[in-house]
Amino acid sequence: MDVTDVIYTGYTIEINGRTYAIFDDGSDGFIPYYDIAVDDLSQASIPTSTSDKLEDGTAQNFCFAAGTGLATPAGETAVEELQIGDTILTADGSAVAVKWIGHQTVRPVIGLRNQRLAPVRIGAGALGHGLPLADLTVSADHGMIIDDLVINASALVNGSAINFVPFAELDKEFTYYHVETQDHDVIIANGAAAETFVDVAGRSDFDNHQEYLDLYGAERIIPEMARPRISSRRLLPETIRARLGIEDEAMASDMPLTA
Repeated sequence: MDVTDVIYTGYTIEINGRTYAIFDDGSDGFIPYYDIAVDDLSQASIPTSTSDKLEDGTAQNFCFAAGTGLATPAGETAVEELQIGDTILTADGSAVAVKWIGHQTVRPVIGLRNQRLAPVRIGAGALGHGLPLADLTVSADHGMIIDDLVINASALVNGSAINFVPFAELDKEFTYYHVETQDHDVIIANGAAAETFVDVAGRSDFDNHQEYLDLYGAERIIPEMARPRISSRRLLPETIRARLGIEDEAMASDMPLTA
């Protein structure tokens, strides 16, 4: 891929003390990033040298926004307040231990915006049956469990009750939290079924990756749950599209730019 074909998303991410500018090649589920100094971001709407290297896929570990309430045996707990060893509830009512809480800091850059990496806000009741119980904000690639499918949140955007969060509403920086359990589980976030961490993109992208290594000594593989994953709107079953009011016409662009 020629690096001149990608565009700067307006996001940076900090990984192991280094700051990366995130670029987008326009394809579903593949978001390369380019290592560049923060001071250079204002001049870096796209890379200009074809000798520059892009690294692939690792900007996809995002998960729950702060304030998301996860179901535990003692009631709902905000994801950022969970500790390693705490127990949370799965969708079938089982109690599982939290092995690790990964966190990533994301910094939207004003003036250089591409909305594809914006968080997705799922409005209260937007999934049907009154769920989620309160607005739920997750990263675009985070899997929600609907009709026994794992569906990336961005594929559910309908332009109304489920939508990308406008950049104007985002803080200068914000943090996502990912919850790892022993398996790839279905847990309850603001009342709605959502996935736990699966090591598709790797733990090394999290700000606190070293903590994981200090705890467990090495990475481990978590097999993905035996449910089909849908990462693109065009692959959604018609029944889900109709139920959630998802129309291609309303999604002609990923999201309108917001000043």
